[in-house]
Amino acid sequence: MSTEPATVLPPEVAASQLVFQLATGYIASSALYAAARLRIADRLAEGPRPIEDLAAGAGVDEDALYRVLRSLSSLGVFEESSPRTFANNLASQTMRSGVPGSTRPMALWMADPFHFRVYADMMHSLGTGEPAVEKTVGMPVFEYLARDTALSEVFNNAMTAFSAFVVPAALEVYDFSGIDLLVDVAGGHGQLLMSILQKHPQMRGVLFDLDHVIAGAVPRLEQAGLSDRCTTATGDFFKAVPGGGDAYLMKHIIHDWDDAKALTILGNVKRAMKSGGRVILLESVLTPSNQPDFGKLIDLEMLLMPGGRERTADEFRALFDRAGFRVTRMVPTKSPLSVIEAVSR
Repeated sequence: MSTEPATVLPPEVAASQLVFQLATGYIASSALYAAARLRIADRLAEGPRPIEDLAAGAGVDEDALYRVLRSLSSLGVFEESSPRTFANNLASQTMRSGVPGSTRPMALWMADPFHFRVYADMMHSLGTGEPAVEKTVGMPVFEYLARDTALSEVFNNAMTAFSAFVVPAALEVYDFSGIDLLVDVAGGHGQLLMSILQKHPQMRGVLFDLDHVIAGAVPRLEQAGLSDRCTTATGDFFKAVPGGGDAYLMKHIIHDWDDAKALTILGNVKRAMKSGGRVILLESVLTPSNQPDFGKLIDLEMLLMPGGRERTADEFRALFDRAGFRVTRMVPTKSPLSVIEAVSR
């Protein structure tokens, strides 16, 4: 055992290294994206493999792949278990396809080259307060996704995988029992709603989203055996949402929009719901000041992409108050999202 004292960097050196690490963050993102695209974690599922085997299986250059995996291993994703041989570690295990809570779909979305193009235009958002994506591709992000089916699939897969990560944490802290008809507004492929319906067999559901999204959800509902208890509906939540629900569920929806548009959605929900109904949001609730918070990074995603924002607890209360609701609960979960419940005033 070494008796050498641990090296303690002078504060100014440590501060410089932090800036360098942040400045090169796109390099790490690109490497992570490449590993996800090549399914390296899947290829290591049975144990360590030499780089020549990994490269041959992935159809890429051996030396280039080695340098990518060496970099990721230095950052804590994968492990070089012996010279030029790699294995999964706890972090890379989460990147395997099909495992519960897989991070692969989200890595493929957040580190997609599309994001790099948009973030290159961040100064547009800073100068105007408007989403950078509209400068990058000439239209709002959800309109662009409706046209680019390949990118839309990447996005929807990421949202479905994120739901699979968030849902158990939400079900652990919030009791959905007592709801007869639950309407999931902009519910994507239905992962959240299906999980709730499976836990509560007396409940019925409505999955509401754009038509091209619902098209991908229908086979999932059928496969889950929920078609008899869950109907689908398509439309524009800025115009109306399905009526008659006892509760209206939205996961990571209100954060997509500024206050004016969020109030339009909440107003449509208020008009559609049964008397005594409730709204249930799964959203980030930002921590104050300098506290680390993943939501503060996602807030920049909202700024540059749809034009929305993450909110503090006080900002949520003020938003609901303006929409004619009263917040009754904000419950943190083991995921990055909290459960926010509000009832009509």
